[in-house]
Amino acid sequence: MRQFDFTPFRRSAIGFDRLFDLLETSARQAGSENYPPFNLERVADDRYRITIAVAGFKNDEIDITAQQNLLLVSGRKASENENNQGSYLHLGIANRSFERRFELADFVRVESANLADGLLTIELVREVPEAMKPKKIAVNTGSAPTAIPHRDAEAA
Repeated sequence: MRQFDFTPFRRSAIGFDRLFDLLETSARQAGSENYPPFNLERVADDRYRITIAVAGFKNDEIDITAQQNLLLVSGRKASENENNQGSYLHLGIANRSFERRFELADFVRVESANLADGLLTIELVREVPEAMKPKKIAVNTGSAPTAIPHRDAEAA
């Protein structure tokens, strides 16, 4: 993939370091592993869903960790020798461990996670605090503003 150099932008754009880091990391990982496959879905204006295909994994083999602006989903299979009772003629179902990272925007939190039919579904919601939401300011009508006398004028 084509690499972009964000150095000129970093010099003049203040406070965008995290965005540039995300873009550079994304460009490096674009050709990397695509296991397990997943879907990202916008359910509503402030609700999202991540669905990850984790066939063969049990609840206790999946770990979901939410940190500030990062969601880490990992799967660790139990010892592979336990499941290998016979010899496979064809092994097409991937049962290897995985780790998926999702960068979350500010105020996005994990609401729930559910494992059913080999699909791990993670529900996300964006909750902007009341203090951060835009507020409507009322415009009052009344008399014209009066002049405030200057102190030096009063002393004379």
